[in-house]
Amino acid sequence: MTDPNGPAGEPAGRPLDEAELARVLPGRFPLPLVDRLLALAAGERVTAAKVVSAGEPYLAGHFPGRPVMPGVLICEALAQAGAVLLARSAGAPAPRLRLVGLERARFRQPVVPGDVLALDVRVLGRDGGTWRLRGVARIGERVVAEADFSAAEDAGAAATEIHPTAVVAPGAELAAGVRIGPYAVIGPRVRIGPGTTVGAHAVVEGRTTLGADNRVFQLASVGAPPQDLKYRGEDSRLEIGDRNIVREFATLNPGTAGGGMVTSVGDDNLFMNYAHVGHDSRIGSRCVLANSAALAGHVTLDDWVIVGGLAAIHQFVRVGESALLGGGAMVVRDVPPFCTASGDRARLRGLNLVGMRRRGFTAEQVRAVKQAYRLLFGGAGTLAERRARCAEALGGDPAVARMLAFLEGSTRGISPVGAREADDDD
Repeated sequence: MTDPNGPAGEPAGRPLDEAELARVLPGRFPLPLVDRLLALAAGERVTAAKVVSAGEPYLAGHFPGRPVMPGVLICEALAQAGAVLLARSAGAPAPRLRLVGLERARFRQPVVPGDVLALDVRVLGRDGGTWRLRGVARIGERVVAEADFSAAEDAGAAATEIHPTAVVAPGAELAAGVRIGPYAVIGPRVRIGPGTTVGAHAVVEGRTTLGADNRVFQLASVGAPPQDLKYRGEDSRLEIGDRNIVREFATLNPGTAGGGMVTSVGDDNLFMNYAHVGHDSRIGSRCVLANSAALAGHVTLDDWVIVGGLAAIHQFVRVGESALLGGGAMVVRDVPPFCTASGDRARLRGLNLVGMRRRGFTAEQVRAVKQAYRLLFGGAGTLAERRARCAEALGGDPAVARMLAFLEGSTRGISPVGAREADDDD
């Protein structure tokens, strides 16, 4: 065996701290099964130690009255020691490793509480990104188990990183490349997609699904029980798509039995500080909720909606695509697509022309929506009569057709028209 104080520079008996294990091994207590690094020669061999204590959780049900360490966990301990060796051998950053083969496993005698396992693993060979290793577990000089196994480098997938102080409950599902920050808490029924980051002290709980490449900033609360006195603990959900940003102190709640049992969020949304998404709400994609914007339960935001800071939206209100709600707006009725609205008991103020142009609407499409706005909200007669005239004149335009469909489907009523805050013809 290579001298532990030799070229590898590893002091004998050095404990493997939690931060190092978190970088190498994806699991958390009680899954890590190596305690100390006794000796290591990079690319060649490692010896680690595992103390089998009476408090190991698997012993409670494994041969009660005569507890022994299961053979499969002895193999797992050898594989983990091998992972430490390969992480030190493959260069930085260490690749993610997958156990791909286990052969010739032999168990010579039982391992019981109080035993100290010496886990000796050496490299047999390497073929590209696949390593072949042989592991032997000893108690003193006696061999208690041995096995050959192989591990493959998965260079295409980033390793999952969980800070040692984070709490990730058993049952949580974390995909490749997920990063969990200090003191974050992840509940047992949470599913987090690849590349998503959860910041320090953030809490993700409940039956919550996060897609790929989301970023939940520090101190955010995602998936906590709804703020609804009618909620009785039903198994409702919060479903969040990809590439969303949830900033500090933002809160997103799951659904309730009275609203379909699910709150849904699309892709590429930004929830700024203190923004709130109430139970059973439906958020489309590419929406922005500015600081302290608040959505009551059962609110629907279509795609590309911008909600200004300190704005609040009453329950069951729907806001159409590319609508813009001014700061401090109190929205109690539906806001049609492409419209702007502001004020206490918000009123329509014109069209979100800047937003339409940023989305790539042509000048001809913008003109059609302008004409539709004038016909719908500036003409004589009832709203139903104005809708009919608009449909006859401009119903062939796709954007206008969506406006008309929105108005027809409104159940809350449409926000009234107020004075314009800008000249829409500019």
